Amino acid sequence: MLCLDIDGTLLNSKHQITERTKIAIRKVAKEQKIPVILVSARMPQGIYFLAKELEICAPIICYNGALIIDYNNNIVLNNYIEVPYIRKVYSIVKKYSICISLYKDDEWYNEEKDEWVEQEEGITNLTSTIRDYRALLTDWGNEGCNKILCMGDEEEILSLKKELLAMFQEDLTIYLSKPTYLEIMPKHSSKTAAIAVLLEKYNANKTELIAIGDNYNDINMIEYAGLGIAMGNAPDAVKCCADSITTSNDEEGVACAIYKYMLG
Repeated sequence: MLCLDIDGTLLNSKHQITERTKIAIRKVAKEQKIPVILVSARMPQGIYFLAKELEICAPIICYNGALIIDYNNNIVLNNYIEVPYIRKVYSIVKKYSICISLYKDDEWYNEEKDEWVEQEEGITNLTSTIRDYRALLTDWGNEGCNKILCMGDEEEILSLKKELLAMFQEDLTIYLSKPTYLEIMPKHSSKTAAIAVLLEKYNANKTELIAIGDNYNDINMIEYAGLGIAMGNAPDAVKCCADSITTSNDEEGVACAIYKYMLG
């Protein structure tokens, strides 16, 4: 199995997949019949069009492992942050000048459209739904959402992370996906846990797994894989956990790794 992170890994800095990378992935998926799994913090809409562009027929892992959807649009795994936790997180975030987004299934919600939301819409080519959160959480009952994303100034995000970890370290998974993005997930959701579900589905062993990523939330899958590969643009802390380091996302690092280890 080949598991690929998307942003900073599969996509270059222009948020595009190069033609060489597409060809390499299609060869793995179509000629070698190896499942190519896109693994991301993105929502399903932000992944589907990339899978279509690559012409791969495999499950996708969304929200860093909180949601798995198979090729026939069946839900394989779906974990939520319960509403009482969302309310508590929201009350803390509102003390800061930070944008808070809620993601549930294949919907992305915000209370208003500020520059952070517009920036994320530009990156993902998706449109946020504007809703009053009080009404939205009432509609959800106790079920909750798959992910909370907080976007803001680097210093404020760091302060928020410390405050949330002090209160919810035992209850939620909280991490920086980049200096201005703080992601909050259900406690037991991770890329590795979701990959393990799919390995079982395909009757494969983790020694047969290659995982490629570029950021801190990719460390667990890089360490878990039989061959864990860090992108050349990854932070040093991610590179230290990898078995191999490929070139950067602007130097077709995914394609280079595939030709070296799978198509050589």
